[in-house]
Amino acid sequence: MTTEPQPPARTSFALGTKGCCPRCHKGRLFNGFLKLAPRCGVCGLDYSFADPADGPAFFAMSIASFPVVGFAAWLELALRVPLLLNILLTSALIVGVCCALLRPLKGWLVCSQYVNKAEEGRLVVADRE
Repeated sequence: MTTEPQPPARTSFALGTKGCCPRCHKGRLFNGFLKLAPRCGVCGLDYSFADPADGPAFFAMSIASFPVVGFAAWLELALRVPLLLNILLTSALIVGVCCALLRPLKGWLVCSQYVNKAEEGRLVVADRE
């Protein structure tokens, strides 16, 4: 009985942020900026199991909001910039930070689903006799 050598163990966070396949660690997870590939080009893992839903957007907004709100408050209180300039600067900053975080967070959540064997919950009904 022959077994295939397993790739070195990596965390789902490390794999996801690099966009690597969670099974072989070599294939690409994405087929564009945020679109998941249908399957791994190296090992053939079907990515249809992955459904990160709104998780990446929620985490990106939550992570980005505190520093950007702090920056907006600092602009207002320390530099007294005009309100429109403050809105433009902080809006551009929040969009940029969220876009930078979306891909690594989505990759992390997809890899976590594979590593932890996450799947949809099912209602189990006991047999009634």
